[in-house]
Amino acid sequence: MDISARNTLKGKVKRVLPGAVNTKVTVELVDGLEVVSIITKESAERLNLAEGKEVYAVIKASDVMIATD
Repeated sequence: MDISARNTLKGKVKRVLPGAVNTKVTVELVDGLEVVSIITKESAERLNLAEGKEVYAVIKASDVMIATD
């Protein structure tokens, strides 16, 4: 896989929660941390996402915001 995003985190699908339109995917990284992504239900089906499947969480963001109370 070649991709322009610099932040790719390898992990395994921990949970797939399909909704009417979107699917919530939880990826467990090798250090035990989790990344959660909301993708279209169609994409989740096309990728055949299931618990235990090895995947990459790809993060590409031009902004990171910090907030406090």
